[in-house]
Amino acid sequence: MPFLLISLTLVLYAGVSNATQENTATSSNSSFHPIEFWMNTMTAEPWQPFLSQTPEKEKAKEGETVVFGCQYHSPQGSSLNNLTVKWYKRDGKGQKDVMENNVTALENNTRIFMAGNLSEGDASLTILKVTASDHGTYYCQVILSSGDVVTGDGTKLRIQRALGWLGIEESIGTIIGVVAAGIGGLIVLIVVLTPRLRKCLPCAKATAHEA
Repeated sequence: MPFLLISLTLVLYAGVSNATQENTATSSNSSFHPIEFWMNTMTAEPWQPFLSQTPEKEKAKEGETVVFGCQYHSPQGSSLNNLTVKWYKRDGKGQKDVMENNVTALENNTRIFMAGNLSEGDASLTILKVTASDHGTYYCQVILSSGDVVTGDGTKLRIQRALGWLGIEESIGTIIGVVAAGIGGLIVLIVVLTPRLRKCLPCAKATAHEA
């Protein structure tokens, strides 16, 4: 009986030893490193801050209301409501803050406010009764408690308005383009006609004297 137990123990030990060697060989061949795998898991893409701003472009008539979406995801989870949100606008005059520290940054302006729920990762911006001065590109920016900053790709806002009695709706950019083209055409016409006028001036004077 003791001999049988010893034999069985040896057989089991040999099986475990072979399995261990096979597992070691397999791990060596596949270059599996537990510490490296754990680090990669902790730094995987889903754990990185993510901000999505929509839409890319927006067109509105004067007096309408626009909403710019800003959805934010962070590994901080439920502490999203403690984040700092900033909205700023860029146009031909430069850059101007619209929202700062989660409140309106513009003086005497109640038309612009943040309508989203930060605790749900929503930092959307609302502008009531847009005017011509609201045109530009708006950027959503989220500042983490760690100091890291995540900024959206921007939303370009174009304003349309009616041209008085004509009732024609055109964008501000189109209006400026038409005016500039008209001025340019007038300048070209003056440059072309000036030499001819100079040549005809002596003839006109001679005709006047003869008369």
